[in-house]
Amino acid sequence: MANTCRYVVNALGKGGETYYTLCKDKQELQNWITTNQEKLIMEELKVTDKNQTLFSKLFNLKKLY
Repeated sequence: MANTCRYVVNALGKGGETYYTLCKDKQELQNWITTNQEKLIMEELKVTDKNQTLFSKLFNLKKLY
């Protein structure tokens, strides 16, 4: 059975909860975020794209700030 998830989401909730979920595409990811947005601290939301190329990982602008 192949692993079909693309996005890994780590988030921190307002009540101290930790959220970890896997999404298979961008639409599912956006749906999960909008559904849980009122429970999450958006500054602590981390989304990892498992299909991102090595070049993109090295020069990710978020990590340079």
